[in-house]
Formats: sequence, structure tokens, C-alpha cells
Amino acid sequence: MDDRLRVIIADDHPLYREGVKRALTWSGSIEVVGEATTGREALTMIKELEPDVAVVDYKMPEMDGIAVTHAVSQWKLATKVVVVSAFDNSELVFRALEEGAAGYLPKDANRSDLIEAVRQAAAGKTVIPPTLAGGVAEEIRMRAQSSGPVFSTRELEVLRYFAQGLSIPQIAQKLFLAPSTIKTHAQHLYEKLGVSDRAAAVAEGMRRGLLD
Repeated sequence: MDDRLRVIIADDHPLYREGVKRALTWSGSIEVVGEATTGREALTMIKELEPDVAVVDYKMPEMDGIAVTHAVSQWKLATKVVVVSAFDNSELVFRALEEGAAGYLPKDANRSDLIEAVRQAAAGKTVIPPTLAGGVAEEIRMRAQSSGPVFSTRELEVLRYFAQGLSIPQIAQKLFLAPSTIKTHAQHLYEKLGVSDRAAAVAEGMRRGLLD
């Protein structure tokens, strides 16, 4: 019986995918069963292949890693998602964990750290680089002390562009992200503001002092 961990890799750069595949398969205990080039393709693979772990890049076409993680959690899929990114940002790590990610790993992680992250995630443990653990703890503390919802940097950017009259496709172009990713951020923004559309979000944002 093959008891190797089944993993998919999602990243739009073929060289990075190949490097991750080589690192994981080197261990002998991990099998890469699929490679995706976009967030939407990654979701399809996760649903069809049901891997133990998905190693998903944060910045991808169509859907970013946070949006993929959100969908996996919302659909209650068993796959554990490890978000990887070139950005060492505690807020990004917190958002990934908040959406249900099993962990976060920098893209320059070495082979042993990558293998261990996949194993830990598959075992149901949370993977956070030691260098970012303090920042994540601070994010948790700040949000616990807040009397209202805490808006991410990206959500506030979307709100400001809404106030300027930009549409979701226009915002996506400005931020070099997929429209579906902007829609996800906008939906989170609406939920936190307690509104249902763009105009109401701008009005409520002004009332709360979120817009200059």
C-alpha cells in the first residue's frame, strides 16, 4: 500500500514548480500528483484529486492563494493548504491562517523546511516560520483588542478605489490582481461593513473615518 503524502503544487512559474516538486519527491514519502498554473486550476485539482496538501503560491492569476484557501475552507474540503509567498508579512500570514490555511512558508525556504511543512500540515499542525511567529502573535493581540472589525490593507485599498469610482476590473488592473481576487476582497469588505454593494461601502467607510 502506498502511504506517501499526495500533494499538488500551484504556481504560475514553471521553474518554481519544478524546484518544489524535486524537493518534495526527494524525500521519498511525498508524491506530487498535480501542478496548477492558476488559482482556479488549483481549486479544480483539489476537488478532483483530493490531495493531502496543496502548496499554493499567494500571488497567482485568476485567484490568489488566500482566495483559494477561503474556497477550500468554505467547501469543507479535506486538503490542507500551505500558502507560499515571496513576501515576509505577518498580516499576510494572519490572513492566510484566518481563512483556514494550515500554514505559510516563504518561497526561499530550503528543501528540509518545505518537506517538514508539508508533513506538519498533513498531520493537522499549523506551520509558521519562527521569524514571523512574533508578528502573527501581535496581529492576533491587536485584533482581539479591537472593538470592531479589522480591515486588511488590501480591503482598504479596494475601498479607496471604490471611492474614486473605479470598477472591480479597473482595480484589478491597478493592483495587478485577478478580478476574482478583488471580488473576494470586496465581499470581505462588505461583510465587515455590514453592507451589500459598492456605494453603500463607500458611504459606510466615510462614516467610520476609513476614507480621507
